[in-house]
Amino acid sequence: MMTKKQIVPAVVLALCGVDIVYGFIRALSGNEGMPIALIIAAPAILVGPFAWRRLRAAFMVGLLLVPTALSAQSASTWDVFAVRYGALPAFRVSGLIAGADTSRRIDAALTMWLLRGPGGRTVLVDAGFKRADLIARWKPIDYMRPDSAIARAGVKAGDITDLIITHIHWDHFDGADLFPNARIWIQREEVEHHIDAAGTVLDRAIDAPDAAMLAALRSAGRLQLVDGDAREIIPGITVYIGGKHTYQSQYAGVRTGQGVVVLASDNVYLYENLDRHVPIAQTLDPVSNLAAQDRMRTIAVSPRFIIPGHDPLVFQRFPTVMPGVVQIR
Repeated sequence: MMTKKQIVPAVVLALCGVDIVYGFIRALSGNEGMPIALIIAAPAILVGPFAWRRLRAAFMVGLLLVPTALSAQSASTWDVFAVRYGALPAFRVSGLIAGADTSRRIDAALTMWLLRGPGGRTVLVDAGFKRADLIARWKPIDYMRPDSAIARAGVKAGDITDLIITHIHWDHFDGADLFPNARIWIQREEVEHHIDAAGTVLDRAIDAPDAAMLAALRSAGRLQLVDGDAREIIPGITVYIGGKHTYQSQYAGVRTGQGVVVLASDNVYLYENLDRHVPIAQTLDPVSNLAAQDRMRTIAVSPRFIIPGHDPLVFQRFPTVMPGVVQIR
């Protein structure tokens, strides 16, 4: 005869069988389901054979949903590609790594990230730049206009369904209007800090032409303003703040078949930032930037899958799909 203390958890287990199964499925696939499953299942250890019979029956019901749960999991994974559209030649490393030797130079890679997911959804992280005055000023080498660069991966500008802008600097935002069908995801505070309702520049981190474009995109209803940290804006894609490259720069965690990849963008310029645990040179808050680096290590499946914003080594460390395009796997 079961006591009241034994009956209550047994009933809970019977009612929650589907959740238990789903929790274990998520655990086996590398997600956060394991702690949930263990918490729910733990009372069964204490309540005796009657509870286990209920638990077994609940599992039989829950297992009917295994294909659906596994399908949902696979549907939220993405293929991630780094696309190089040029480089800034002989760029000062001291402009990227705080305290670096001022004589060091690097050809800083100009990079976007292409994400291909279920149902034909195609996401671009950052949009590059295309204005003639910027090209004349910075003199990039091996430059391709961003829409031409993604065409090498078989993707047309009109195919981009979503564009995630990590911050409003010219080399990440200026090309946004090349992608006419994209919803544009950007932090609300990043927009409201840099322009007013009329598109007037409020912070010199954005220049006047890009400020006008940002205002026009907002007026057209194309901006999807993100409110804060750890927001899953698209299934399998979560954005985070705290890197403080600009007022409210963001970076993305993307679920792939190998686990979560972190696209750090300029919140981490080079692998050297991570390897030496040194903040980026251009940050509003070095302490916050280092804290963001530490957090990225907890988000990514491994440090190898924290991808910096301008390091040419990205295109050596991952397999080449075609010239200027590597797959992050």
